[in-house]
Order: sequence, then C-alpha cells, then structure tokens
Amino acid sequence: MRVCGFTFIRNARKYGYPVVESIRSILPVCDKLIVAAGNSDDDTLSMIQSIGDKKIEIIQTIWDDNLRAGGTVLTVETNKAFDAIPAGYDWCFYIQGDEVIHEKYLETIRSSMEKYLSVPEVEGLLFNYKHFYGSYRYVADSRSWYRKEIRIIRNDKSIRSFKDAQGFRKNGKKLKVKQIQASVYHYGWVRPPQLMQDKVKDFHALWHSDDWIKKNTDTSELFDYTQVDSIEVFKESHPAVMQSRISESDWDIELDTRKKNLKWMERMLYKIEKHTGYRMFEYKNYSEVRS
Repeated sequence: MRVCGFTFIRNARKYGYPVVESIRSILPVCDKLIVAAGNSDDDTLSMIQSIGDKKIEIIQTIWDDNLRAGGTVLTVETNKAFDAIPAGYDWCFYIQGDEVIHEKYLETIRSSMEKYLSVPEVEGLLFNYKHFYGSYRYVADSRSWYRKEIRIIRNDKSIRSFKDAQGFRKNGKKLKVKQIQASVYHYGWVRPPQLMQDKVKDFHALWHSDDWIKKNTDTSELFDYTQVDSIEVFKESHPAVMQSRISESDWDIELDTRKKNLKWMERMLYKIEKHTGYRMFEYKNYSEVRS
C-alpha cells in the first residue's frame, strides 16, 4: 500500500495557518506529500521548504483571483495538488492548512487504509471533526459546524474536489465512504482577534463580489468571538506538533460556555443531539457504505 498526502496553501504566515504542523501531522502515514504552494505575499514557500522532509514535493501555483463564486478557487487549487499525485499511489490523504491530525489516530488511519484497500466499493474514508474556536481551550459544538468529512480518497482522477473544497465528488456523485475512528482537529477559527478579523475580511473576496463586501463587512478591527452560537471546553490533549504554537500563543479569550445563541428549533435539536448523539436532518456530503 502506498499513500500520498496532498494539500494547498497561500499566505500561511499572513493569516496564521498552522500549515507546517498540518503537514508534519500526516507525514508518518505518507510515502509522499504534494504541496500546492500558491503565489503568496509572505514567506509561505520557505516555510514549507524548511520542513526539510524528502517526502515533500512542492508545486508552485498561481491562484485565479477572479474565481470568486462559492470559493471555486479553493476547489481548483485542491485539484491541482491531487492531479500532481502520480499513478502507483493507492490512497490520497487530503489535509487543509488549518487542519491537524493527532498522533493517537495514526495507527487507526493506517490500518483503516489497509483494511479497505481491497474493497473497491469504498472510495474514501470519513473522519470526525473537532472545530476549535477563539482559543485552544474551546470547541464549537452546534449544528452549524459540520461533524464529518472525507479526507482520504482513492487515487482516481475522476474524483474531484467539490464546491469550496470541503469534500469530494466522483462523476458528480457523492463518494461511497467508510467512517473511521479518527478526528481532524480544525484550527481555522483560532487566531488573535485582529488577525482573525483581517482573515475574515480578505477571505470574503473568495466568495463574494466587491459590492457584497462593502455592504456586509464588519469594519471593526477585532473579531468578536462572543457571537458564536455554542461552545464547550476542550478537555483532551492537542496534537504534539501543535504544542509549540499553543505555548507561544499571546492572546486569551474568555467565553461563556453556558450561553447558547440558538433559536428555539435549533436549541431543541441541539438538546436531542447532546442526549442521543444523533444529529437530526444532518446534511451529508458523502454516502456511507454499511456492509
């Protein structure tokens, strides 16, 4: 079994992406890893090069900033990295620049790929998600945050990144996947308030027109983390590769875990999920193989 990781990144330093940690977190289960390094305003390329692992192959790309509808440019950049994976690799491990895998899951991930390698019906592997918010002490736990997504796929180039690069499709259809007992740690909403606000403002340009941005962009300098709908305290450990970043963090956010900014129906569904573990009316960007 041969495994190739793939990711894309641009302006990692400028927007505080833990992309080095992200890449390092999956290298132990990869034989090769493709990084599509986009044209950046900072030292993103040298950051990737500094990892110094021979498994890593960097392809330099140019983002089409005119592809602003629905985050299409993110899909295009994901496909560039995926298409650079040579034949001969069985599984392709996708990870975004703000996602990290805890080392405690690596053996499960490896054994799951081995288990389903000879089961052609399984086109991908499904991961759980932990969405950190505000600081490394909190995770968002409402229905507005997706619980699962595909992060390992077959090396089949008829599989394409979908919409804003959250998931994948094969010939326009949902992938058939197997759930594995591993989680992606998503740190996309953990940044100093000023940097978070800058990132949100700039990233509106990947989805919206200039007119929309002028009408809807918050002009304040600091991101208001208190507007979250629901959070809880994270009581487990973070991945080892994140420890230096966490210890060097120079901001702190105090959030009220008792506060729930939820409408009546959302509150009811939230309580049902907390009690049963089942998310009613959940959108699924995949089709699970039950056998």
